[in-house]
Amino acid sequence: MTRIERRCFGHLATGEEVGLYTLTNQSGAFVEIIELGGAIRSIVVPDKNGRLTDVALGYDSVEDYEKQDKYVGALIGRHGNRLEDAKVRIKKRVYHLAKNDGRNNLHGGNQGFDKKLWRSEIDGEKLRLYYTSPDMEEGFPGTLEVCVTYSFTDDNALVIDYKAKSDADTVCNLTNHCYFNLEGQGSGKIIWHSLKINASHFTVGNSECLPTGYVAKVEGTPLDFTSFKTIADRIYDKHEQLVFAGGYDHNYCPDGSGFREMAVLKALKSGIVMKVYSDLPGIQFYSGNSLDGKPPYGKGGVPIEKRTGLCLETQFYPNAMKYDNFEKPYLAAGEEYRHITVYSFGVEQPYER
Repeated sequence: MTRIERRCFGHLATGEEVGLYTLTNQSGAFVEIIELGGAIRSIVVPDKNGRLTDVALGYDSVEDYEKQDKYVGALIGRHGNRLEDAKVRIKKRVYHLAKNDGRNNLHGGNQGFDKKLWRSEIDGEKLRLYYTSPDMEEGFPGTLEVCVTYSFTDDNALVIDYKAKSDADTVCNLTNHCYFNLEGQGSGKIIWHSLKINASHFTVGNSECLPTGYVAKVEGTPLDFTSFKTIADRIYDKHEQLVFAGGYDHNYCPDGSGFREMAVLKALKSGIVMKVYSDLPGIQFYSGNSLDGKPPYGKGGVPIEKRTGLCLETQFYPNAMKYDNFEKPYLAAGEEYRHITVYSFGVEQPYER
């Protein structure tokens, strides 16, 4: 049985109040969600010794969330990841978007869903967040009604249920940009985590981290995580793909279809294991290459430095509208967008109660 409580987290520069919700399960593990950006602020789960550990990066104040530009913990939309030349073709019309990543559009533009104040309601053991994106916001067509539902189960699974509907043909590619560190936020770099991604292929990127349309085998490359590998083992490899991205920032094509296990992440010291499940086509492994340690600092005043957190973002493939061989995040007028992602936490060496 999950208990949900709300408190005031602070106020925006506009004076609007930002609520913080705590979802606590029967064992005392909990998740914190704020209304600004619908961001995951904390995920507090037991380690192998039963010690509660916060495995998500976040900030201590609303002001810090307003200032930050790394999408920490936030819901991402209307289109997660990159769109080449900051434009998208829908049927016969080309829509021009904000160029906020060089010549490209990233994570919805200058003021994406990560910067919006979401409406909220508690529905039993679930937290529902709502945002209405008006027609042509950031250049995207159609008024898009979005509902994201968070729930946290008694077996420590964070479930994110995405729904959306538009009154005009549009694109929709929603994800969450939580940075994970299974040793605990503020514990140092994530390069000693072990990772398995259940994907035999990835989308090859160029120097802008844009897919070229080519899907390649991971076999024989440092992008092969089909069995557990320590991230540090190959992150400094001179392979072109790692040089282009400054580390890992790649879309993987998980094997199979439908709702399935996509990835498993393990931390040696804490013993915490995270499994990622989704029904989406792809998952982006980002090793926190652009985290710079600059203010605003993270929780407890700890700088969020390079590779102190990693992301595993479920998604449609980046730039998919350009390529016929990619499943497209096209949402027709009146149709429902519905996808589910689960981050499930456990321990490799169970502790005795």
